Amino acid sequence: MQRTGLVVVTAASGHVGREVVRVLASKGHSVRAAGPSLSALRAAHGDAVPTARLDFRDRSTFEGALEGSSGLFLVRPPAIAEVKSTLLPFIDAAVSSGVEHVVFLSVIGAGENPLVPHYLVEQHLRSTVEGYTFLRPGFFAQNLGGAYRDDIASDGKLFVPVAHGRIAFVDIRDVAEVAAVVFADPAAHRGKAYTLTGPEAVSFEEVAELLSEVLGRRIKYEPASVVSFVRHLHDRGLPLSQVAVQTVLHVGLRYGQAEHVDPTLEQLLGRRGHTVERYVRDHHHLWRP
Repeated sequence: MQRTGLVVVTAASGHVGREVVRVLASKGHSVRAAGPSLSALRAAHGDAVPTARLDFRDRSTFEGALEGSSGLFLVRPPAIAEVKSTLLPFIDAAVSSGVEHVVFLSVIGAGENPLVPHYLVEQHLRSTVEGYTFLRPGFFAQNLGGAYRDDIASDGKLFVPVAHGRIAFVDIRDVAEVAAVVFADPAAHRGKAYTLTGPEAVSFEEVAELLSEVLGRRIKYEPASVVSFVRHLHDRGLPLSQVAVQTVLHVGLRYGQAEHVDPTLEQLLGRRGHTVERYVRDHHHLWRP
């Protein structure tokens, strides 16, 4: 068992990257937080963690971000849908700089779904990196406090094209713990792809009822059509590429893409994963009007 040396975490001011940095640092790993905005990185981590500017669209930032690293936690920022000129060259730079193990935050089903950008990243890692692990989480519980936060807080509704699909929401905190398990013994997880879900599948109707109970006001689930959802995301200011990715992922939920409860997370952590109820109760302050 040999843990990874310096680990670079990309998109480290985002929901997942921030939590991975926190967990790795708490377990004694050497970590560098990387992202396009140094001020955002400092706001997320203070002075406790070294930071580096990394912009996937600016190859001049690659070398400084990767210097001295042997591990990489790779996150595709939501705003980047075109990976051939961004993430793939960064992976090549990581290999050239001496990175020995890459943990890629993929999505559930990415190995067979060329419609999502993660598919190409996975294929490239398989062909260029000897040491890699794919984390394929299902739908994040944290989406309730991120992508859906304004709808819930301001409008009192959940508006997604999921119909009556059920989702085994997974907590980012658990995903970060899995990343730490991998980096603690990368050889044991080399070449593996882990599907990560929460411990139970629930519908958006049930999530709306849970939010209503915890927040003390009515939150309504409104099933969206695909067209109305696209229009809704566009009105929220998302670029077309991001609208397309979000729509594909959400429509997949309608057809049961994220309803299966997988035991892998519990096996890796040796405990039950957090439920969506646990997430909502821990973060109820996020949805204040």
